[in-house]
Amino acid sequence: MSARDSDSSSRAKAASGASFGVFARKPGARSAAASEAQQQATQAQVVQVQVIQDESAESWPDDAVEVGAIVDAYGLKGWVKVAAHSSAGQGGDALLSAKRWWLLKTPPRGQQQAYERKSAPVGQAKVHADSVVAQLGGVAGRDAALLLRGYRVYVGRSDFPALAADEYYWVDLLGLDVVNEAGVELGKVADMIDNGAQSVLRIEYPATGKDGKPVTGERLIPFVGVYVKTVDQAAKRIIVDWEADY
Repeated sequence: MSARDSDSSSRAKAASGASFGVFARKPGARSAAASEAQQQATQAQVVQVQVIQDESAESWPDDAVEVGAIVDAYGLKGWVKVAAHSSAGQGGDALLSAKRWWLLKTPPRGQQQAYERKSAPVGQAKVHADSVVAQLGGVAGRDAALLLRGYRVYVGRSDFPALAADEYYWVDLLGLDVVNEAGVELGKVADMIDNGAQSVLRIEYPATGKDGKPVTGERLIPFVGVYVKTVDQAAKRIIVDWEADY
């Protein structure tokens, strides 16, 4: 079995939404049908609403998840360039499949300005090199696109592409309890790490330091089938083959 979030906790708190990571799946090739369905889901989409609008904290969706940031304009016709937190096919395809993006810009450090919130319908979105480029409704011309630089991009979790039964978005694993097969509690998932070969659960648990004071302990467990036996999102629990003294 296998698993995805970037200064995530601070950004999530500021934005009233979680930050995004990749998904992982059990080792093994996906079926041709699943691969074809994934490709179809990530193709550019067209929507009818053509207005970018201001939003308030109250109108911000409860399930908003940060998936990238607008870093530049793209071309002359109002397209924007987004640095995605993960690549298409690893969860970054939420940028491609969502029909509306939620945009948040935080004030410069030390300044007391309010957060700037907007939402925009997505006319078209596609992968370009190592980024995602998109045409947003109501953004006409390069100058208008440049005004959106620095906005972080959020997508409603309900708008993420569906995954196979043994696939998980990192954001859905954060906070789950981790126990071993003997029922020993090992802590909670605090973060996910991508070490290049696989995803890794970073688990935090209460411990005692050498001075006798309480500290936060850490365990790292590879998110692969040999160690991760069950992910029960309904019960908010992951069962692993891992001893407490490892």
